[in-house]
Order: sequence, then structure tokens, then C-alpha cells
Amino acid sequence: MPKKIYEVNLTPEEIEHLKAITHKGANASAKTIMHANILLNTNDGLLERKKDNRELAEIFDISPNTINQVRKTYATEGLQAALNRKTRLTPPNISKITGDFEAHVVATALSPAPKGKARWTLRLLAEHCMEKEYIISISHSAIGDMLNTNQVKPHLSKYWCISKENDAHFVTHMEDVLGIYKREYNPRLPVICMDEKPVQLLGEIRERISAKPLRTDADTELPKPGVVEKIDSEYIRCGTASIFMFTEPLGGWRHVTALKTRKKGDFALMMHQISERYYPDVEKIVLVADNLNTHNKVSFYETFSPNIAYQLAQKFEFHYTPKHGSWLNIAETELSSLSIQCLGNQRINCIEELNELITAWEIDRNTRQKGVNWQFTTEDARIKLKRLYPTPLFT
Repeated sequence: MPKKIYEVNLTPEEIEHLKAITHKGANASAKTIMHANILLNTNDGLLERKKDNRELAEIFDISPNTINQVRKTYATEGLQAALNRKTRLTPPNISKITGDFEAHVVATALSPAPKGKARWTLRLLAEHCMEKEYIISISHSAIGDMLNTNQVKPHLSKYWCISKENDAHFVTHMEDVLGIYKREYNPRLPVICMDEKPVQLLGEIRERISAKPLRTDADTELPKPGVVEKIDSEYIRCGTASIFMFTEPLGGWRHVTALKTRKKGDFALMMHQISERYYPDVEKIVLVADNLNTHNKVSFYETFSPNIAYQLAQKFEFHYTPKHGSWLNIAETELSSLSIQCLGNQRINCIEELNELITAWEIDRNTRQKGVNWQFTTEDARIKLKRLYPTPLFT
């Protein structure tokens, strides 16, 4: 609804009085002088020199609404009231959001969504509050502002490996792995972490439109909008692959390769390659891996002759991360870096191209000697994850 326009028609006497205030400023406050200037510059009797509300608002660094209120006060209450206007003409709006109402909204947003709804939306919360008569009316945007203030985000979920309480099995494997990470570097007993990541191979249906830099208009010398990269949502499925990651955290070294499958023979073959190519003369290789059914010495005997299988079984010392505790495997961190830095949103249609990309990433990262500074210790675990530790029978 447009605001009502109030007329300001100053008499010659009023103009002289206002000019005396603006020129001399004797015994007049800054606010009174500003109001006098507003009335003089918006005088409807001098149309050729009249300024609109927005112009004056920029001059005095105030809102156009303030100028309109001064004009309204002059039109309804007279000159002196307009010069000395100190209080609101209407009472301020009382906030609808009280502490009790805010508590209701937060509690509702954190509760299970209604049946048939996947989650609480802002509009759903607003409707719920009005139905329950927590408030007469409120917009969904006001609900959103309130939730942001309380840092409540019901639309987000974090996926995490949650272990049960009093889990002696989890604690046993966790402290075993943390104890290994605490060891000092020993080239004769290297600590190697390994993990796997499945990858879907995809091909493009249509060629991508590459991003272009901002251009400058020769006439105006102003930058024109650039074009972002455009990717067609349709793609071709070209099969799957499995990425094997091996990393020595204290050595700043990693090796990554992709195979078509992740069977026992693939695992055994990769372990044999790591042993012969990278660690041929070490006493023993301490391996940290997860509890996948292929990650064991049985795979050696199902793949190689007994002589080779026995040699591999003696050379590798297996240590397993706990179930629901894959975050303890440093190789998983390396896989995360690989996904962000190398794979990104690329569509890779064959395993040869995939190996070419990840090999380039491996060489660059090894050249830069990127190591891992592991900070989480057994002492930290016994404090921060105390709920996972069973109650001891004897102290």
C-alpha cells in the first residue's frame, strides 16, 4: 500500500523563521536544524527548488521514512511540533518472538518430522506454530532467521560412524592403532596404511562447455559476466573400478592405483607389489587396514603358491581399525584428498584414464613430501571417548 503524501505549504513567516534556524542555529539542536532544512527543501510552494525524499535522505544520511514523518507532523500538528519531533507518532511494534516461543520452535525443529514428511521445513514449522497457537501469525522467513540465530539446521544431517557404548572390541582396536601411530619413524619397520574406494566410470553424452573468463566491454570498460562450465546431466555408465591407496604417513609417501575389481586376488597382488617394489629389504611391514573380508593373510594363500604366500604372511603385520572406526585409518584421509584434489566432478570413462590421473596426483604429492601430522592420541581417546570404554571389573 503506497504511503500517504502530506503537503508542506510554508507561509512567508515560517520560511523566514526556518531560515533563521538554519543560518544562525542559535539555541537550536542539530535535530531541529535538520528538520528545518527538510521542511525548507520539501516546500510544495517552491516546486522548482523542491527535492524529493530520496535526495534529502542521501544528503542528510537518513531514511526517506524519517523525512516523510517530519512532513506528516507539520501537516497534522504544525511547525513547532515538526521542528521538535522527538517521539514516535505510533507505538513501536512489539516483537512476536518471545523466549517461550523460540524454545517451542527449536524443540519442534529438533523433534521427528510429522508422518508423511521427510523433515521439518520452514513453512511446515510456521504452519505448525500457528496450528498449536504458539503465535497468531508468523512467516517462514522469520522462522528461518530465528533458527539461524540459534545455529539450528534441521535440513542438514551429518553421516558418521557411530559406535555403541561400552564397546570393548572398538576400544581394543582403537588403542592398538593409536599405539602404532605413536611410534617413531623406523625405516626397517615402516608403518603403512591402506584403504579402498569404489569409483563409477562415466562417459559424457555431450561435450562440456568450458568456463570462460570475464570479458571487458571496449565501450564502457566494464566487465561483462563470464560463462560458467556447463555439464549435461545425462551420462553413460562405463562400469566400475576400485582405487587402492597405500600411504606411509611418517615417510610422506603414498601409492595409488585403480583395478577393475577388489577381490582377494587383487588385494594379494597389490600387497606383493608393495612388498617387492617399495619395501624389498625391510624386516617387517606394519599394515593398518579395515576389517574387509579380503584384508587378511588368507588372500595370500588363495592367490600365490605356498612359498610366496608364507613369505608375505611373515613380512606383513596386520592391525585392524575397529568397525565403525574407519576414521582411524590415515589412508582414508589420503583418499579424501584424492577425491577433492584430483577426481572432483570429472567424468572418467575408462580405467586407463583413471590411472593416468591418479598417478599424476601421486607423483605431485610425493614430490611435495606431503606428510600427516596425526594429533589424536590414546590419552585423548580415554577422555573424549570415555563412553566407549567398559566399566573395569578391577581398578
